[in-house]
Amino acid sequence: MSGTDKLTDKIEEVSGKGKQAVGDATDNRDLQAEGQKEESKGNLKQAGEKVKDVFK
Repeated sequence: MSGTDKLTDKIEEVSGKGKQAVGDATDNRDLQAEGQKEESKGNLKQAGEKVKDVFK
């Protein structure tokens, strides 16, 4: 996994956390859900790439 991919996945995770926080603060359930989805997607990508790295 390249450093760029790791950074992109981490940015996606952090962005999702930020959206969740804003959604919580403004009681916006749509933004909250979008943030959770983004965070999960970033985490899943990172996990998949770690598994690939183990088998290299």
